[in-house]
Amino acid sequence: MRLPEQFISRMQRELGVAEAEALCAALETEPSTSVRLNPAKMAEQKWGGGRVAWSDYGYLLGERPAFTLDPDFHAGAYYVQEASSQFAGYIVSMAVGGAEACKGLRVLDMCAAPGGKSTHYATLVGERGLVVANEINRNRAAVLADNARKWGLGNMVVTCNDSARVADFEEWFDVVAVDAPCSGEGMFRKSDEACEQWSEANVAMCAERQWEILQNAFRSLKPGGVLLYSTCTFNRTEDEDVVGRACEEFGDELLAVDDIPIGDDWGVVTGREGVFQTFRFFPHRLTGEGMFMAVARKAGLATSRRRMPKARRKVMEAVDKRTVQELSRWVKESEQMRFFAAGDTLYGCRKEHYDEVEALAGTLAVIYSGVAMGQVFKGKLKPDGALALYAGVNHDAVACCEVDEQEALKFLRKQDMDAAQFSEGVNMVLYGGRPLGFVKRVGARVNNMYPNSLRILK
Repeated sequence: MRLPEQFISRMQRELGVAEAEALCAALETEPSTSVRLNPAKMAEQKWGGGRVAWSDYGYLLGERPAFTLDPDFHAGAYYVQEASSQFAGYIVSMAVGGAEACKGLRVLDMCAAPGGKSTHYATLVGERGLVVANEINRNRAAVLADNARKWGLGNMVVTCNDSARVADFEEWFDVVAVDAPCSGEGMFRKSDEACEQWSEANVAMCAERQWEILQNAFRSLKPGGVLLYSTCTFNRTEDEDVVGRACEEFGDELLAVDDIPIGDDWGVVTGREGVFQTFRFFPHRLTGEGMFMAVARKAGLATSRRRMPKARRKVMEAVDKRTVQELSRWVKESEQMRFFAAGDTLYGCRKEHYDEVEALAGTLAVIYSGVAMGQVFKGKLKPDGALALYAGVNHDAVACCEVDEQEALKFLRKQDMDAAQFSEGVNMVLYGGRPLGFVKRVGARVNNMYPNSLRILK
């Protein structure tokens, strides 16, 4: 990989020659690898790596395993999330007053794909909270939806819209995070393409797009709420200059949050840009990739009044009592759930989320919400694969079959499996006690119900 000369020159101007040389040398080395556990599915890590200092469930790995061939990865037991990226969850937690204060919050992740930060926020806010994860690119939004299903908390709504459309939900969110599309300088040692596509013109173009998204994000944030801006790039044009522009434009509508503490040995470079507290991540100073984050608060007192655009359509339909009874037996806390139909699929969500999900679905392009339950035929549920991955699935609702790693990989590849290990009818396939999906045994034949789009190809 050859770093762009203009990038090197810019870093020398902005950071100084010695710091720029150290950064560029680090960008020529191998990238780090880290994961974040899903505490709803995995209590202990299995790699023997050290902790990510700022992440309760984050671990640094000495080398990169073959995640694709790990059934736990497909079960949503952990997310392969870069260590620097995990700092976003730490900022949100500290800015709102700690872990308990996060519970029940409504969070908007404005540029959410592929889902690392969104799933982190979903863990932070808990089952009573709601994360709206938006991604304008439909292909990337589909990946985001897959990761929401896999994470399995049932408290995410995945949307595919322009940021201006999302901002019509004015003053709706307690926290709004903008992980803005950027020139990707922090990805140089992970992606040759990012390096090849970098240019000063692209930096300027990204900054204008970032500003547009940040303005829309601000509209959707309630008074008293937390605004988090981040990029995976190093230059001031896309970082300090964008949040500096926010300070100028929003003026007294922005306030500083209480100082977020940083460990002396973390290697995170902190600063100030107006009311924003800023955080820089350099790969020569810490084990992680390049990032920039900045946090501030919207002025004013929080109120219960939240403005919603008028619904354009009705997407969610009520289901009859018999269907509710059948769906209820598949989840552990059915009394906390409400079930509905959208298209030809049945879904479930927590009761307190139903009106919110309905409002979002009536206005935005929602491609996934809550947990997909499946379809009912002759009074019996044909379960969707997402239901197996839901942390609240009831293992007593169906026959369960624990398989070893070899059989788990056969299932994930949709290869032939021995029928003798399964009960007649629908079975939930488990690996290490964690569900992977469903099969249906009919005599000597096994129908693998794992989605074709997710199967392992290698």
